[in-house]
Amino acid sequence: MPIPPNPKNFTIAIRQSGPASLVDVTGSLTSFEAGALRQAITGLIAIKKKDIVLNLRGLDYLDSSGIGELVRNYMTVIKSGGSMKVVGLSTKVEEILKITQLYKVFPEFPDEEAALRSFPPSAGNSSPS
Repeated sequence: MPIPPNPKNFTIAIRQSGPASLVDVTGSLTSFEAGALRQAITGLIAIKKKDIVLNLRGLDYLDSSGIGELVRNYMTVIKSGGSMKVVGLSTKVEEILKITQLYKVFPEFPDEEAALRSFPPSAGNSSPS
């Protein structure tokens, strides 16, 4: 029987790059940590930060609850009119997304810069008069 991951090694850090929010997820994403990720994403949506880059480079472990949480957060962002991009997938996490066919749902980019360039220009910066 596998040993469950240590929930204490989970962290979320949020950085800003222009209008986009970069959310760094490290450690293990299981049912123990799902609430923290949900709270971070809904907090961003609440303050109108709807363009999100989810950096999973530090994500070591993902179980079925973690997969469900990624989907739930992705849908929250999309329903709010925003978009979520994913970068930094480890081989293990990428394999899980392929097995579950979720790689078709999450727009994956090779790095943060590419993900940031993929967002449309914000209406406030280039609105025609």
